[in-house]
Amino acid sequence: MLEVAGLAAGYLGERVIDGIDVEVRTGEAVAIVGSNGAGKTTLFRSIAGLLPAMDGSVVLDGKDLTRRPAHRISRAGIAYVPAERHLFPAMTVKSNLVLGAYPKRPDAKAFELVYDLFPRLAERQRQQAGTLSGGEQQMLAVGRALMARPRLLMLDEPTTGLAPKIAQVAFEALEGLKQEGMTLLIAEQQVPLALSVADRGYVLENGRIRLSGTSEELDRNPEVQRAYLGVA
Repeated sequence: MLEVAGLAAGYLGERVIDGIDVEVRTGEAVAIVGSNGAGKTTLFRSIAGLLPAMDGSVVLDGKDLTRRPAHRISRAGIAYVPAERHLFPAMTVKSNLVLGAYPKRPDAKAFELVYDLFPRLAERQRQQAGTLSGGEQQMLAVGRALMARPRLLMLDEPTTGLAPKIAQVAFEALEGLKQEGMTLLIAEQQVPLALSVADRGYVLENGRIRLSGTSEELDRNPEVQRAYLGVA
Protein backbone atom coordinates (compact mmCIF):
# COMPACT_ATOMS: atom_id res chain seq x y z
CA MET A 1 0.00 0.00 0.00
CA LEU A 2 2.70 2.47 1.05
CA GLU A 3 6.15 2.68 -0.50
CA VAL A 4 8.68 5.16 0.85
CA ALA A 5 11.87 5.22 -1.23
CA GLY A 6 15.06 7.17 -0.56
CA LEU A 7 13.18 9.71 1.56
CA ALA A 8 15.14 12.61 3.03
CA ALA A 9 13.69 15.42 5.14
CA GLY A 10 14.73 17.84 7.84
CA TYR A 11 14.78 21.42 9.00
CA LEU A 12 16.61 24.61 7.92
CA GLY A 13 18.39 22.72 5.17
CA GLU A 14 19.75 20.03 7.50
CA ARG A 15 18.73 16.42 6.84
CA VAL A 16 17.33 14.65 9.90
CA ILE A 17 16.43 11.52 7.92
CA ASP A 18 18.12 10.38 4.73
CA GLY A 19 17.74 7.46 2.34
CA ILE A 20 14.72 5.99 4.12
CA ASP A 21 13.11 2.96 2.46
CA VAL A 22 9.92 1.62 4.11
CA GLU A 23 7.11 -0.55 2.77
CA VAL A 24 3.70 -1.23 4.32
CA ARG A 25 1.41 -3.82 2.79
CA THR A 26 -2.38 -3.75 3.03
CA GLY A 27 -3.58 -5.09 6.39
CA GLU A 28 -0.13 -5.05 7.99
CA ALA A 29 1.01 -3.42 11.19
CA VAL A 30 4.55 -2.10 10.76
CA ALA A 31 6.64 -0.59 13.55
CA ILE A 32 9.30 2.10 13.27
CA VAL A 33 11.32 1.78 16.46
CA GLY A 34 14.20 3.82 17.76
CA SER A 35 15.35 6.05 20.56
CA ASN A 36 14.31 9.65 21.09
CA GLY A 37 15.83 11.81 18.36
CA ALA A 38 16.28 8.97 15.87
CA GLY A 39 14.06 10.74 13.30
CA LYS A 40 10.74 8.91 13.73
CA THR A 41 8.61 12.07 13.96
CA THR A 42 10.45 13.68 11.03
CA LEU A 43 9.73 10.58 8.94
CA PHE A 44 6.02 10.61 9.81
CA ARG A 45 5.65 14.35 9.27
CA SER A 46 7.24 14.01 5.85
CA ILE A 47 4.98 11.10 4.84
CA ALA A 48 1.95 13.09 6.02
CA GLY A 49 2.96 16.17 4.00
CA LEU A 50 3.61 18.38 7.02
CA LEU A 51 7.31 18.53 6.19
CA PRO A 52 8.48 18.73 2.56
CA ALA A 53 10.71 15.96 1.27
CA MET A 54 14.21 17.01 0.30
CA ASP A 55 14.67 13.85 -1.72
CA GLY A 56 12.99 10.51 -2.43
CA SER A 57 9.32 9.61 -2.85
CA VAL A 58 6.14 8.63 -1.01
CA VAL A 59 3.72 6.45 -2.98
CA LEU A 60 0.30 5.24 -1.79
CA ASP A 61 -1.52 2.63 -3.88
CA GLY A 62 0.65 3.51 -6.87
CA LYS A 63 -0.10 7.24 -6.58
CA ASP A 64 2.89 9.54 -6.01
CA LEU A 65 2.12 11.79 -3.04
CA THR A 66 5.60 13.30 -2.73
CA ARG A 67 5.45 17.03 -1.94
CA ARG A 68 1.67 17.15 -2.07
CA PRO A 69 0.07 19.32 0.64
CA ALA A 70 -1.05 17.62 3.83
CA HIS A 71 -4.77 17.98 3.17
CA ARG A 72 -4.45 16.14 -0.16
CA ILE A 73 -2.44 13.36 1.44
CA SER A 74 -5.11 13.05 4.12
CA ARG A 75 -7.84 12.81 1.50
CA ALA A 76 -5.81 10.16 -0.34
CA GLY A 77 -6.26 7.93 2.71
CA ILE A 78 -3.44 8.57 5.20
CA ALA A 79 -4.42 9.61 8.73
CA TYR A 80 -1.70 10.84 11.11
CA VAL A 81 -1.97 10.86 14.91
CA PRO A 82 0.91 12.99 16.29
CA ALA A 83 2.45 12.33 19.68
CA GLU A 84 1.10 15.70 20.92
CA ARG A 85 -2.45 14.60 19.92
CA HIS A 86 -3.49 18.20 19.09
CA LEU A 87 -7.07 17.87 20.31
CA PHE A 88 -9.44 20.83 20.61
CA PRO A 89 -9.58 20.95 24.44
CA ALA A 90 -12.56 23.30 24.83
CA MET A 91 -14.71 21.25 22.45
CA THR A 92 -16.60 18.12 23.38
CA VAL A 93 -15.48 14.60 22.60
CA LYS A 94 -18.17 14.28 19.95
CA SER A 95 -17.25 17.61 18.33
CA ASN A 96 -13.62 16.51 18.08
CA LEU A 97 -14.76 13.31 16.38
CA VAL A 98 -16.98 15.22 13.95
CA LEU A 99 -14.01 17.35 12.88
CA GLY A 100 -12.05 14.18 12.19
CA ALA A 101 -14.34 13.45 9.24
CA TYR A 102 -13.92 16.93 7.69
CA PRO A 103 -14.51 17.90 4.91
CA LYS A 104 -17.01 15.05 4.73
CA ARG A 105 -19.99 14.60 7.00
CA PRO A 106 -19.42 11.97 9.70
CA ASP A 107 -21.45 8.83 9.14
CA ALA A 108 -23.07 6.51 11.64
CA LYS A 109 -20.73 3.62 10.79
CA ALA A 110 -17.67 5.72 11.64
CA PHE A 111 -19.12 6.63 15.04
CA GLU A 112 -20.03 2.98 15.60
CA LEU A 113 -16.47 1.88 14.81
CA VAL A 114 -14.95 4.42 17.20
CA TYR A 115 -17.39 3.80 20.05
CA ASP A 116 -17.07 0.02 19.72
CA LEU A 117 -13.30 0.34 19.90
CA PHE A 118 -13.34 2.94 22.69
CA PRO A 119 -16.53 2.62 24.77
CA ARG A 120 -15.19 5.26 27.15
CA LEU A 121 -15.58 7.88 24.42
CA ALA A 122 -19.24 6.96 24.00
CA GLU A 123 -19.71 7.55 27.74
CA ARG A 124 -18.01 10.96 27.52
CA GLN A 125 -19.43 12.33 24.26
CA ARG A 126 -20.48 15.62 25.89
CA GLN A 127 -17.36 16.08 28.01
CA GLN A 128 -14.74 18.64 27.04
CA ALA A 129 -11.68 16.96 25.53
CA GLY A 130 -9.33 18.95 27.77
CA THR A 131 -10.83 17.37 30.90
CA LEU A 132 -10.14 13.78 29.81
CA SER A 133 -7.34 11.68 31.29
CA GLY A 134 -4.18 11.10 29.25
CA GLY A 135 -5.33 7.65 28.19
CA GLU A 136 -8.76 8.94 27.19
CA GLN A 137 -7.18 11.76 25.18
CA GLN A 138 -5.10 9.20 23.30
CA MET A 139 -8.28 7.23 22.57
CA LEU A 140 -9.89 10.42 21.26
CA ALA A 141 -6.90 11.27 19.06
CA VAL A 142 -7.01 7.82 17.47
CA GLY A 143 -10.80 7.91 17.22
CA ARG A 144 -10.74 11.30 15.51
CA ALA A 145 -8.31 9.94 12.90
CA LEU A 146 -10.54 6.91 12.31
CA MET A 147 -13.51 9.16 11.55
CA ALA A 148 -11.87 9.90 8.18
CA ARG A 149 -12.09 6.17 7.36
CA PRO A 150 -8.39 6.07 6.36
CA ARG A 151 -6.62 3.38 4.35
CA LEU A 152 -3.48 3.81 6.47
CA LEU A 153 -3.32 4.96 10.10
CA MET A 154 0.03 6.39 11.27
CA LEU A 155 0.59 6.74 15.01
CA ASP A 156 3.58 8.64 16.35
CA GLU A 157 4.57 7.54 19.88
CA PRO A 158 1.05 6.52 20.96
CA THR A 159 2.23 5.79 24.54
CA THR A 160 3.60 9.31 25.16
CA GLY A 161 2.65 10.43 28.67
CA LEU A 162 0.80 7.22 29.50
CA ALA A 163 1.33 5.05 32.56
CA PRO A 164 2.61 1.54 31.71
CA LYS A 165 -0.76 -0.13 32.30
CA ILE A 166 -2.57 2.44 30.17
CA ALA A 167 0.06 2.08 27.44
CA GLN A 168 -0.61 -1.65 27.40
CA VAL A 169 -4.34 -0.98 27.02
CA ALA A 170 -3.62 1.42 24.15
CA PHE A 171 -1.70 -1.27 22.27
CA GLU A 172 -4.45 -3.80 22.92
CA ALA A 173 -6.79 -1.36 21.15
CA LEU A 174 -4.35 -1.16 18.23
CA GLU A 175 -4.32 -4.95 18.08
CA GLY A 176 -8.12 -4.78 17.81
CA LEU A 177 -7.82 -2.33 14.91
CA LYS A 178 -5.38 -4.66 13.20
CA GLN A 179 -7.79 -7.57 13.58
CA GLU A 180 -10.44 -5.40 11.90
CA GLY A 181 -8.17 -5.08 8.87
CA MET A 182 -6.76 -1.60 9.47
CA THR A 183 -3.27 -0.97 8.05
CA LEU A 184 -1.01 0.54 10.72
CA LEU A 185 2.35 2.31 10.77
CA ILE A 186 3.49 2.88 14.36
CA ALA A 187 6.50 4.82 15.63
CA GLU A 188 7.42 3.90 19.18
CA GLN A 189 10.27 4.03 21.70
CA GLN A 190 8.83 1.18 23.76
CA VAL A 191 10.09 -1.56 21.49
CA PRO A 192 8.48 -4.59 23.22
CA LEU A 193 5.03 -2.99 22.93
CA ALA A 194 5.58 -2.05 19.30
CA LEU A 195 6.79 -5.51 18.34
CA SER A 196 3.89 -7.14 20.18
CA VAL A 197 1.39 -5.76 17.66
CA ALA A 198 3.54 -5.36 14.53
CA ASP A 199 4.07 -7.92 11.79
CA ARG A 200 7.34 -6.32 10.73
CA GLY A 201 9.57 -3.54 11.92
CA TYR A 202 12.37 -1.13 11.06
CA VAL A 203 15.00 0.14 13.48
CA LEU A 204 15.76 3.81 12.89
CA GLU A 205 19.05 5.23 14.19
CA ASN A 206 20.47 8.67 13.49
CA GLY A 207 18.05 9.24 10.63
CA ARG A 208 18.75 6.00 8.78
CA ILE A 209 17.28 2.50 8.77
CA ARG A 210 19.73 0.32 10.69
CA LEU A 211 17.82 -2.99 10.74
CA SER A 212 14.58 -4.45 9.41
CA GLY A 213 12.75 -7.75 9.64
CA THR A 214 9.77 -9.52 11.10
CA SER A 215 8.89 -8.75 14.70
CA GLU A 216 10.20 -12.15 15.73
CA GLU A 217 13.52 -11.54 13.95
CA LEU A 218 13.98 -8.14 15.56
CA ASP A 219 12.96 -9.46 18.97
CA ARG A 220 15.71 -12.11 18.72
CA ASN A 221 18.33 -9.80 17.22
CA PRO A 222 21.22 -9.31 19.69
CA GLU A 223 21.67 -5.64 18.69
CA VAL A 224 17.99 -4.88 19.34
CA GLN A 225 18.06 -6.83 22.61
CA ARG A 226 21.05 -4.88 23.89
CA ALA A 227 19.93 -1.46 22.73
CA TYR A 228 16.17 -1.57 23.34
CA LEU A 229 15.14 -4.62 25.34
CA GLY A 230 17.54 -4.38 28.26
CA VAL A 231 19.22 -7.69 27.50
CA ALA A 232 22.99 -7.72 28.18
